[in-house]
Order: sequence, then C-alpha cells, then structure tokens
Amino acid sequence: MTTTVTWIIAIIVGIVIGALIMFLIFFAGSKSKYKTIISEAEAEGEVIKKNKLLEVKEKFLNKKAELEKEVAVRNQKIQQADSRLKQREQQLNHRQEELQRRKAEADAIKENLDMQLQMVEHRKEELEHLQQQERVKLEAISGLSSEQAKERLVESLKEEAKTDAASYINEIMEEAKMTANKEAKRIVIQTIQRVATETAIENSVTVFHIDNDEMKGRIIGREGRNIRALEAACGVEIVVDDTPEAIVISGFDPIRRETARLALHQLVVDGRIHPARIEEVVAKVQKQLEEEIIETGKRTTIDLGIHGLHPDLIRLIGKMKYRSSYGQNLLQHARETANLCSIMAAELGLNPKKAKRAGLLHDIGKVPDEETELPHALYGMKLAEKYKEKPDICNAIGAHHDEVEMTTLLAPIVQVCDAISGARPGARREVVEAYIKRLNDLENIAMSYPGVTKTYAIQAGRELRVIVGADKIDDAGVESLSTEIAKKIQDEMTYPGQVKITVIRETRAVAVAK
Repeated sequence: MTTTVTWIIAIIVGIVIGALIMFLIFFAGSKSKYKTIISEAEAEGEVIKKNKLLEVKEKFLNKKAELEKEVAVRNQKIQQADSRLKQREQQLNHRQEELQRRKAEADAIKENLDMQLQMVEHRKEELEHLQQQERVKLEAISGLSSEQAKERLVESLKEEAKTDAASYINEIMEEAKMTANKEAKRIVIQTIQRVATETAIENSVTVFHIDNDEMKGRIIGREGRNIRALEAACGVEIVVDDTPEAIVISGFDPIRRETARLALHQLVVDGRIHPARIEEVVAKVQKQLEEEIIETGKRTTIDLGIHGLHPDLIRLIGKMKYRSSYGQNLLQHARETANLCSIMAAELGLNPKKAKRAGLLHDIGKVPDEETELPHALYGMKLAEKYKEKPDICNAIGAHHDEVEMTTLLAPIVQVCDAISGARPGARREVVEAYIKRLNDLENIAMSYPGVTKTYAIQAGRELRVIVGADKIDDAGVESLSTEIAKKIQDEMTYPGQVKITVIRETRAVAVAK
C-alpha cells in the first residue's frame, strides 16, 4: 500500500513539473529554451523518480524485516507452548498409569479382604455353634436355663455391689462427720480474723460544740422562739444546759440529728438566727444531706468493688449511714457483712463478688422510703427484685432471717456473716433498738389520725409533739385529738413513766414584697 502511494505521488510530481515546463516554454517564446527546460525537467523528474523508488524499496525492506522478526518471535512462542503441552501430556500419561497401578493394587487388597471376611464369618458361625453346644451341656448339667443363670448372676452381683457401696458410703459419712465441724470452724474463724472490726455503737444524742457560751442565748432566741423553731423544723430536742461550749441534740433518728447539727453549724457561722432563716437553712441542709447520702452510697460501692447497682439502691446504701440496728451503725454492719461474705465464699469455692453484693444489700429493707408492714428481709428482697438484681441475690436477702426458703448457697453465707457481724463483742446494744422502735411506734400512732402533718417524739419518748393542719382541724378538735392519741398510746403500748402529747395547730400567712 505504501509503495503504490509513493508511485502515485511521483507521477503527480512529474506531471506538475511537466506542466510547469510547458508553461515556461509557452511564455518564453523560444524553442531552444523550451527544449532546454524540458530536458532539465525530464532529468530532474528521473532523479526524483529514482530517489522515490529507492525510499520505497528501503521502507519495503524495513517492513519485511520487522514482519520476519515478529513471525520468528511468534513461532518461538508457539514452539514453547507446544513443548509445555507435550510435557503436560507426558505428566498426565504418567499419572494415569500410576492410577491404574493403584487401582489394580486396591482390587487385589479388596479380594484379599473379602476372602478373610468370609473366613471370619465361617469361624464365627463355628464359634456360635460351639457356644450353643456348650450352653446346652451346661444347662443339662446345672438344671437351669441360660436366662435363669444370668438372672442369678446379676442378682448376686447386685447384692455384692450394694454391700460394697453401703460400706463405702458409711466410711465417707464417718470421715465427713469427723472433719465437717473442724473445717466449718476453720473457715468461720479465718473469715472473722481476716476482717478488721471496729466498735460501731450509735448513740441517740449528738453534741454540737460552740466557740463561746454567748452563742447559746442567740440560739435560744427571745422567749425561746429560735430553739422552738429549730426543734419543730428538724424534729429533735435541743438541750441547752450548763455544759460549757456544748449543745446536746437529742433524737432517735440519726438523719434528723445530722440535719439539726448541720443547720446549727450554718446558722452559727452565718450569725443570722431567727425562725424564718432557720426554716430556710434547714430546707437547704436537707437537700445537701440527700446529696451526701447519694455520694456515700457511691463511695461505698466503689470501695467494695461492686458495680452496676441501680441508682435507687445506691441511695438506700447511703441512707444506711444514718440508721442503726440495735445500736450498730447499719452501713458499717453492711460493709462488714459484705467483706465477710466475700472471704467465706472464696474459702468455699463460690463467687466472692456475688456474695459481697448480697452481703451489702441484705439490710436495705431497714431504710425504706415509705412505711411498710413487711419484715425488713422480705421488703429488701422486693426492692432487689424491683431493681433487677439476680434471683440468687434476691433470695439471699430475703432468706437471711429464714422468712423465705433458701434456694442457693449464697443465702446461708449471708445469714452466717450477718450473725457474725452482729454477734461480735461491742457490735450491738439491744436496749437502743427497743428504744428506737418505741419512738417510731409513738410517731406512727399519731400519724394515723386524719389532719396530722408531722409528728416528733422528743425527750427520750416522754413527749410527743403533733403538728396538725390549721385548715383541717379546729381548736376544739385539737383538744379531742390529744386525748384520743393519749388513750390509744396507753392502750396499745408499753412504756416507762408517762408520755406527754402536745398538739400544735399553727396558722401561717406568707406574702412576698416585690
């Protein structure tokens, strides 16, 4: 294709040159000139023609060499592929021969196995025949069938096994009886020794220290109005006597005593002591105390390594700090029980974390937010179920006083550790618990009447102050109410001495200046 184009170009060039020459001859007017120009043009055309022919030949040769080179490369690749195919074909033939050889060997082995199997079957039949003959001979000699002989053999083996098993069980039981008491005492003693105990007796009074006795007059106020306002707001009795630089706060409820102590501290620091300010400070202290209760619960769970408790359970744990059981601080008792449970569970190969959790929560029923008739163990179990504690934890809480059946090993551990914590010397004081229960009963009796808003048992239970709503009971009803409460206390309760019932009907008018 390239050669043809070159030829066409050469011819066109020659025609153009010829035309040019003719044009020059036509305008020159000279015949000799025409001939000279024509001859020169023809010579030049021949030279161009030869040059073009040489170029075309050179390109043709170059293309031919390239094509021959490509053909040689392709032929080489084809030869290599052919050699690989031949090599693979040889490998396949070799593998086929190997497979045929192995198949022949397998067929030979199979035939041999079939022959051996036939021999085994034949021998098995012979053996069964011999066994049958022997069985017939034995039955004839003994006078028993094979089934009867088998039954007698089984019965004799059973009796022998029972005798051996009974002997073995008796040996184990005797050994267990000898070691059980010793092992149990060892575990309990080690558990007690590994827990550092401290005296946790709670009193029913709090002593508030002041810098000088002049502050006592300001706390009492004009005609005692300040101290009465503080007692009414906190529900405690404040004793101001000749004790130097000290005021005694008396009350069976530790939260009320702590509220009064903190309120007194803020009032003394601030210096403004009057009934309105007292009520404001008491309300603020009650809110701060609630926050302190939650913080105490969080710190307790972190110290013991217990996680995932519901926030309400954490708050109940914090409230234990301000409760006592038979004079023993409830939070200290719960922490001590939790540590004892963890150690004892570890000694027995149980989960110490679960045991510690159950030990900490076992007395949450003693700090209810509402009054309940249920025993504290059952109420604590209901609270744990309400806040999604696991069933074994709930059972351990409810069963630690045998009020529900124990279903897991955690329950007896919590029961034992609760007894260990409460029974150690100096842990509890029965008189205080009975005293606190009597004061609670006094307040509950008064609260059962309609129109009563608050009740406070003060002066060690010798006086009961009852605050009623001015819009619910009139002055005549106040007198009859105090008489009814006194009669009910006299009929239903046992107490030393006498109880004074004071009913307070108060009317307040509040206005705000803006």
